[in-house]
Amino acid sequence: MGNRGMLARLVILCVAASFAAVGVATAQTPLERGSYLVNAVMACDGCHTPRGPSGFIMEKRFSGGSGTWDTPTYTVKGSNITPDRETGIGAWSDRDIKRSLTDGVRPHGGRLAPQMPFAFYKILTARDLGALVAYLRSLAPVRNVVEPPIYKAAMHVEPVPGAEKPFTEEALRDPVRRGFYLATIAHCMECHGRRPDGVPDYKNALGKGGYTFKGPWGAAVTPNITSHPRSGIGPTRRSSEPSRTAWRATGGRSSSRWLVRRISVAWSMRISTRSSPGSAPSRRSNDRSHAGV
Repeated sequence: MGNRGMLARLVILCVAASFAAVGVATAQTPLERGSYLVNAVMACDGCHTPRGPSGFIMEKRFSGGSGTWDTPTYTVKGSNITPDRETGIGAWSDRDIKRSLTDGVRPHGGRLAPQMPFAFYKILTARDLGALVAYLRSLAPVRNVVEPPIYKAAMHVEPVPGAEKPFTEEALRDPVRRGFYLATIAHCMECHGRRPDGVPDYKNALGKGGYTFKGPWGAAVTPNITSHPRSGIGPTRRSSEPSRTAWRATGGRSSSRWLVRRISVAWSMRISTRSSPGSAPSRRSNDRSHAGV
């Protein structure tokens, strides 16, 4: 069996394991659940862990990211979310942390930039919010001063349809709603729900893709992840396209955690069929990562 065939089987096994983990979530401790959410689904490292030439600097994990997002309305960096009391969130109460996640509000009342995808986190169940707090409290405190945010103008936050309020545990028993929940807190549509001009449009462009991200690595176009049979990942391509997309996205380098968190949620969704002629598979750009806790 070739490397790609082996990768495809690995993806299938990992996806199955991912959904099994969701199915038995009630058996997880809050710390285990929080670790699963932070490290596999919400991918918090992407903004909040600094990078070096070889990747993440794990000894400084979650102490603040290396990227800076400079937009017409704000300039922010991924902040320190370790329990350090002076430079992180160690002095925040549990309520402070929860409000920052779901409402985008700091303890003193200041707003967070929407680079932090709190609009996608409003859907979090009470149990998962508690688990996130438990996990963040368990991290090693790392002292690291991050440049404060600069707010230049009023910031618009696009609401996510169907995710305006917390889900219940009962809702997660339904496979489709559970898939929507996971895809939402993984903020997939932060990339795949943008119009080609980059403006979020969760009503008309949900899952359609087509926006081009540019960075030092070049340019990448967000793929169509709707159920469209030709442009998306619909029935005729469901069994094979996600693994091929992931292979291209990683340049042939596989990472089961990366694949599971970026693909499993897409397989659980049946988004309305939309065609995006210019959409092509790509890797997830750092340009859309969140910041500002």
